Amino acid sequence: MSVAVTSPASSVNADCSSFSLAEWGAIGAILLVWGINNAAAKVATDALPPLLVGGLRFGVALIVLAPFLRPPFPPWKQILPIILLCGPLHFGLIYWGFSLIENLSPMVVALQLWIPMTAFFAWRMLGERMAPGALAGMIVAFVGVAWMSLDPHGAADLPGIALGLVASCLWALGTVLVRRMPGVPPLKMQALTSVVAAPALLAASFAFEGDVVAKAMAANWMVWASVVWAALASTVGATALLFWLVQRREPGRVTPWFLLTPLVSCGIGIGLMGDTLTLQLVLGGGATLVGVALVALSERRAALRAATDRQIQT
Repeated sequence: MSVAVTSPASSVNADCSSFSLAEWGAIGAILLVWGINNAAAKVATDALPPLLVGGLRFGVALIVLAPFLRPPFPPWKQILPIILLCGPLHFGLIYWGFSLIENLSPMVVALQLWIPMTAFFAWRMLGERMAPGALAGMIVAFVGVAWMSLDPHGAADLPGIALGLVASCLWALGTVLVRRMPGVPPLKMQALTSVVAAPALLAASFAFEGDVVAKAMAANWMVWASVVWAALASTVGATALLFWLVQRREPGRVTPWFLLTPLVSCGIGIGLMGDTLTLQLVLGGGATLVGVALVALSERRAALRAATDRQIQT
């Protein structure tokens, strides 16, 4: 999942020009990292307790991100709820969900509902206008997930998918709360989140999950590689690339491309992890992604209209 960021004002020419080769490369790299990361989460939670996986991910990330823990810091009353929602609560639930599923693809598609959920919370909490296209997209996306869940293969994974949906809801709520506070550089935000999430998830793992040490010692290299990938490639690397992109381009031009992430994850799930593919899952997943795309594109159009109105006013 992506990090909520804001970009500085860019020139009109820079915003309207075609993406450079480096920018296309960054978009492709982020898609691959996030797509592989979903599969890595399944590999890790098949061998290790889910809360332990989350704690180790943030622990490794914290080692790299420690230099970003420098003042000034935002007010803790403002930032702590965001950290808790997007850190230990979100990742604790999402890794728990991954540990319960057999098929990766329905879970990955369902997780994209954080995008319409964000639009809904922004409408209810911030008074942002919800365009008819966004509302239609939200309905289509939720119907798609429900249709997937009615498939016998999807229904078997329903407990994990349900946890994933709650995790997406928390992420969406945290994303909306971020809009209420002054901008924090994403890597600094990731560092602050890691400071809280690593000890919280590790403590919860040792308190509530059994045989933590034995399972960690029995894990093979691929399991540990999956944890390190999540920490370094996703938490650090993809975040840095995303921040570089939105510093150069409007977020509304960049973020819709990341809706292709499930295609990478589903390709891995079907091709390498033995996911069962049925027509109902395909139709439900397709409807979900179409609905999510409608929401994302509606938000983009709304942002472009707002930018045009500001230019006219000035």
